[in-house]
Amino acid sequence: MTQASYDIVTMGAGHNGLVAAAYLAKAGKKVLVLERKAYPGGGVSTQQLNAPGYWHDEHSSVHIMIQGNPMLRQDELGLISKHGLKYHYSPVPHATIFPDQSVLYTYKDIDKTCEGLAKVSAKDAETYRGFVKMSQEILKVFMPGLYAPPPPLGELVAMLDRSDEGRLMLDYMNRDCLDLVNRLYESDKVKIHLLRLVTENLQMPNELGTGMGVLLMPGIIHTYGVSQPVGGSGKLTESLVRCLESHGGELRCNAEVARILVRDGRAAGVELACGERVAARDAVIGAIHPHVVRKFVDGVPEPVLQRAERAALAPFSIMVSHYALNENARYYAGEEVGQATMLEFMATDRLDEMLADFDDLKRGLVTERRLCAGGDESISDKTRVPPGKGLFHGITFAPYDVKDKRWAGRGWDDIKEELGDLSLAHYRKFVANLTSDNIVARTIVSPLDLERSSPNSMMRGDLHGVAPYFYQSAGHRPTPDLGQYTVPGVERLYLAGPFQHPGGGVYGAGRATAIKMFGQLGMDFTSVSGGSRQDLGVPATAAAVKRDGMVLRGPADEELMHVESLERHGGELVIKGKSFGTMPMEARLDGPSARAGLKMLGLSKLAFLATLPLRRGNRHEP
Repeated sequence: MTQASYDIVTMGAGHNGLVAAAYLAKAGKKVLVLERKAYPGGGVSTQQLNAPGYWHDEHSSVHIMIQGNPMLRQDELGLISKHGLKYHYSPVPHATIFPDQSVLYTYKDIDKTCEGLAKVSAKDAETYRGFVKMSQEILKVFMPGLYAPPPPLGELVAMLDRSDEGRLMLDYMNRDCLDLVNRLYESDKVKIHLLRLVTENLQMPNELGTGMGVLLMPGIIHTYGVSQPVGGSGKLTESLVRCLESHGGELRCNAEVARILVRDGRAAGVELACGERVAARDAVIGAIHPHVVRKFVDGVPEPVLQRAERAALAPFSIMVSHYALNENARYYAGEEVGQATMLEFMATDRLDEMLADFDDLKRGLVTERRLCAGGDESISDKTRVPPGKGLFHGITFAPYDVKDKRWAGRGWDDIKEELGDLSLAHYRKFVANLTSDNIVARTIVSPLDLERSSPNSMMRGDLHGVAPYFYQSAGHRPTPDLGQYTVPGVERLYLAGPFQHPGGGVYGAGRATAIKMFGQLGMDFTSVSGGSRQDLGVPATAAAVKRDGMVLRGPADEELMHVESLERHGGELVIKGKSFGTMPMEARLDGPSARAGLKMLGLSKLAFLATLPLRRGNRHEP
């Protein structure tokens, strides 16, 4: 028997689900968020893993892509102004230490970055400077689409193919990062520095269909910087929970959802593992990985389920080392490198050797040359540790299935401490005081542990849900069926998680889920994100809100084109606006085309067109 009823029930308190839930609560909906674990956050969580007072980021640590999200840029949820979220921006977003302790830095300052690159290659420094400018121009087109429902992949390709900038993006989308870097740069060190940054997305350097990282990351770093919440990654989660609760929403932890309740082809609520049922009057949001849709939802067509279960995962995972220290980490390369938000510890300065290590990794081998990154976040954020203390957060790329003969027949639970020691030996080549007397405690987290931590999201240790391949991007992420945050066969069930557009990492991507829901629930997202509620008097539905320009909508009431201006250029009418709310659009109508259009309309439709401005927009009216 149903014990409670809400407008919206959300399965999973990862940051994406919390973002979507917070927008709906802000709109005045009665929202409940259910979390399997004892605390919220999913991949955005900071916990005392080793010793009291040492706050370690469990999964995500660096917040890059969310910095372009209007949720933060316009503070749509009040996370910064009202709910305590504060970010630290280091002047050194990224650095790479090589075996000889030389360092390449990516500063927020482009001039300072190029000065350092020029010491390795003057030609590469100038190439990089020009490339950053191009990347920043592409961002103006690309970034808005990261935080709203995406167009279908085929339509996105067609739109991109209409301009030089779009064709450049298509070119990069289809290539691999190694090919692009080899075409542009001459120094192995510079190539390694740039490639290791994009491989943080759990992609191979030479994986076709992943080249956009090389194109976008320089522009993002030098435009927005790279940030970490003061107090740890989980402070974003805490601010989202405060926002949710300030608008009357509720969070329940230790509440595992066993299945989605479906009635008459529509999501009607959830059933918990304990047997309790919770009704949802309007909709259910589910953090449901495509591989487990079958487990949680009945009524989904079999072909949709089969395509979901074929969604490709990343070719490797990570092993994480959390160290509590008596004092801050000290680097042989100097103090400045300790400020780097993202810090790579390279075992080689030869590109061919690094590529060989990635090839071994993809084959399930534990590489002799470790592929490691990490750092001491407490150098820049003293709130993370007790006074005078330090911590070290180490990341080693690792296979989910270890096929190395040295560990034949042994699983991760048996070998992770041993492999943790191998990574520790590597870190000690760069960190002078990562010694036994300075280590208070450590915790090793394996790819298997990651999957256990988030079994409905981090399948096989893929923190980003599914792989970032071109054919799994935009409206095809994770599949064409599920790419619009909805589930065929089950109305009012919406998806939120790293496996949806725009991808893994901290994007605040639940905003796009919320936009989709607002449209289908007859609410206006723009007014709510700007501060209006939807439960006071007559709701400001999407159809009722006055917009600048003309909007053309698709069969599901989705925005296809937003026409912002009609101008006369010579003997043509020029139509300017945006497609899918993101891509700049310009179309021209000449005399012969206009005459053809009038013939298509005929007298009866011309008469209807004359009366259209007087109608209210009901598609079903006679």
